[in-house]
Amino acid sequence: MGGTTMSLRERKKLATWRAIRDAALRLIDEQGYDATTVEQIAAAANISRATFFNYFAGKEAVVLDQDPEERRHWQTLMADRPEDEPLWDSLSVILTGFCESLRDRLPTQRLLKAQSPAFAQSAQSFGQQFFTDLEAWVTSRADAADELPATLQRNLAVAATMTAYETWPADEDVDGFLLRLERCLRRARPATEKTD
Repeated sequence: MGGTTMSLRERKKLATWRAIRDAALRLIDEQGYDATTVEQIAAAANISRATFFNYFAGKEAVVLDQDPEERRHWQTLMADRPEDEPLWDSLSVILTGFCESLRDRLPTQRLLKAQSPAFAQSAQSFGQQFFTDLEAWVTSRADAADELPATLQRNLAVAATMTAYETWPADEDVDGFLLRLERCLRRARPATEKTD
């Protein structure tokens, strides 16, 4: 997961991916999501329209797709949790780390969801890969004879994260959101996991 070195070709592809996304986010910030076209993004990133589609499925993907390195980051977060750590503590660290990794995009995504119905519709599946990986990780930590407690804790932790996001005031920065997330995770902690 962690220590694989990228080839020169992989590094160039990643640099192009990031350049396209940076150009797109800049244009969207300047003129709005609906007014920004794939052609404009391609021109701003100095690539062809065809090259754009080699990297992204469409305009929504530029804002929603995770950086190729992000999956490695959260897989490492999961793999690094000690086996004997209470599951809720592990989930809290993983979910907070995942949200922290989105620091640069969360405000833009939230603004676009409010401004553009088309974007809000596309954003529904955002984070699906993370939640799929989290489910697999929790299953690997669960008691095979009784997965219910672990599954319940995972769902509670995800619900606490969604609650923090849904109640995040428009005038509060990402640090405020992360504090709100910490508070939600603390309050949602299952009674059997609570520590005084």
